[in-house]
Amino acid sequence: MLAYVGRRLIGLVPLLLIISFIVFVALEMAPGDPVTLLLGQNASPEAVAAKRAELGLDQPLFTQYLNFVAHAVQGDLGVSYRSGRAVIDELARTSGASVTLATTAMVLAVLVGVTVGIVSAVKQYSLIDNITRVGVLALVSLPVFWLAILLIIGFSVKWPIFPSFGWGTYNHLVLPAIALSTYPLAVIARLTRSSMLEVMSSDYVRTARAAGIPERTVVMKYALKNALIPVITVIGLQFGGLIGGAVLTETVFGIPGMGRLMVTAIEGRDYPVVRGVVLFGTIVFVVINLVVDILYQWVDPRQRGA
Repeated sequence: MLAYVGRRLIGLVPLLLIISFIVFVALEMAPGDPVTLLLGQNASPEAVAAKRAELGLDQPLFTQYLNFVAHAVQGDLGVSYRSGRAVIDELARTSGASVTLATTAMVLAVLVGVTVGIVSAVKQYSLIDNITRVGVLALVSLPVFWLAILLIIGFSVKWPIFPSFGWGTYNHLVLPAIALSTYPLAVIARLTRSSMLEVMSSDYVRTARAAGIPERTVVMKYALKNALIPVITVIGLQFGGLIGGAVLTETVFGIPGMGRLMVTAIEGRDYPVVRGVVLFGTIVFVVINLVVDILYQWVDPRQRGA
């Protein structure tokens, strides 16, 4: 297992190199000049040239990339053009809020989604099943920003239970976590239901029932563990998506996370910050998928010999 984890982590290096180079090229092709945004339209050509030299933007693109890699391996991702702070510090300042929000949303999505999927599968074609399927379809279709606004109107304006803006207390976490969890919750519930239905029609489940094992034990011990195998994959992918894709939620609720940091950096052509956020998201996504693969070994013993 340790050798497998080591190989995966080593494989992260070329992935980061490829992604960072793609980001370099994409930023170079994007319209707008960070120096012009920093100094203003009326800056003299001499001031613009001096600032470009100071930021290293006067060098060829490949030279800039090699300099970036040389500093990155030492833990230096550069300095923000706009704030003047180290990118590492900017990530440390904002990543906590994003990771906390995404983790809370995913825990909520897993607990509710798996439960709903199990109940819907066990009560197939019942009123509960029909209601949950319609509800899941609605959650998949709802735009996150629209649901977030509805939650603010309902639970911050009409009934002032939770704050609608800011960060720092558990109350600030409730509404954005609910808004962010709806889509992965619906996906997990749908997949859990279909996977449970497939497993519950298998021979070993029928054999367990014929042996007189209580239905609750059959569902939770024999069916659920095997039904969770494809669900774990989806949970990993959805969690990675939440970490890097909570831009709208953080913007609506005024959360100082990486989503807002990324939007601000793109608007201001703050290239070092954009690169830092992308690389951080890539590392998180790869680590989450590594954890998913390790969970496979525990859930499915057949994978241990693979």
